[in-house]
Amino acid sequence: MKKIKMVILSVLLMCVGVYANSPVSKQVTLIDATSSSEVLVEATGIYKSDKRSKRRKKKDIKRNGVQRAMDDSRSAALYFLLLGGTDPILTQDSEKLAFKGIESEFFSDDNVLRFISYEDGVPKTKVLTDGETGIRVLQQIKVNKEALILDLEKRGVLIEKDDLLDQIGNPFIMVLPATTNDQNPLDKLKTDAQLAHAATVIQSLLTARQYDVVLPDQQQFLNDLVDGQLSLNDIPTDTAYQMALSVGSDIYIDFDVSEADAGYGTKKMAIRVRAFETTTARLLGSETGYSEARSGDDMVSIEEAMLSALDNVLARVTTYWKKDIYKGLQYKVIVSIDSGFSPANLETVQDSIIDSIDAASVKTKEQIVTDQTLDYVVWVDPNDYATSRQVWRKIRREFRDMARVGTVSLVNQNRKLLVLRIQP
Repeated sequence: MKKIKMVILSVLLMCVGVYANSPVSKQVTLIDATSSSEVLVEATGIYKSDKRSKRRKKKDIKRNGVQRAMDDSRSAALYFLLLGGTDPILTQDSEKLAFKGIESEFFSDDNVLRFISYEDGVPKTKVLTDGETGIRVLQQIKVNKEALILDLEKRGVLIEKDDLLDQIGNPFIMVLPATTNDQNPLDKLKTDAQLAHAATVIQSLLTARQYDVVLPDQQQFLNDLVDGQLSLNDIPTDTAYQMALSVGSDIYIDFDVSEADAGYGTKKMAIRVRAFETTTARLLGSETGYSEARSGDDMVSIEEAMLSALDNVLARVTTYWKKDIYKGLQYKVIVSIDSGFSPANLETVQDSIIDSIDAASVKTKEQIVTDQTLDYVVWVDPNDYATSRQVWRKIRREFRDMARVGTVSLVNQNRKLLVLRIQP
């Protein structure tokens, strides 16, 4: 009987050992994004001796406590990036479940060290706990977040970026400064050196991560109101609905730069960054980054603040892409209906085009319906319709089969937008 108990105890200890490498501490603070691939955090590490007697526990803490607690702080730093904070790497339930399968091996000391670019070496603070049988340390750690993500992709925990882009396409991202209604973002970039430098920093970071970047000085940006596009084709505009639309980009990022007096002749830079889905104006992420207080070196401060803000925003953009894989590719469909239909025929035309849109979609969301305009956001299966052109063909085919009156034609399209016209 005693032998059986010993075997059971051994098995239980082995099971406990499976998760022994997971961090005890979860106390981590994000300090800054130091580059396009690395982040700096301040992490707490905890170690509590598992020796039997108090004397041996104290001896263990004196001999091994600091090193074991520092090991825990490194694991805590990775845990924070993976599952903590406002923008964790693992966002989907399937990703978290897959990570559970490798969690023990992943948090082994040797594996954790692969992602540590820098650490203090000597803790900032060391505090004995539990009657000197435990210890808590605090240190700054720089983690290579990009290497962490690549490793998880290779292990099958995350969808590889190439696979992700194969499914939903490589997005074009436009970068422009935030403006009011009467301002031209192109003029602001040309006349404001700080904004121009901030745009260059964004471009550099995005291209380093292999995004396709379009800067507003590379094409006309301001002549893209939907009603303007319709007017070019002699279609009456609907005053109940106007929407600013950028051509040539799937996502646009806007930003503004401000500065504040930090005392003693220094100042801090603050940069607000927002990412939108272009054709739906859907906000994907917003973040404000701050620089250290400095005297002079404004461009360095701008870069520091931008890196801090943009890293979090891009994490939310990636989360949005992943969700769209499961929901389908998202498009905006705007339909302009000519005013020459009788009330009875108008209702028939509206029903027919709505049913046609439904037939091409796995999900739809009605934004606006008036006598002249229908505005829908639709999600389609990327395996069935990989481009907006294919979505248009499906809608046209369905409308021809359903409608007794009216002819539908394509006015304009881009990667995420279809503007249609229905005539008597």
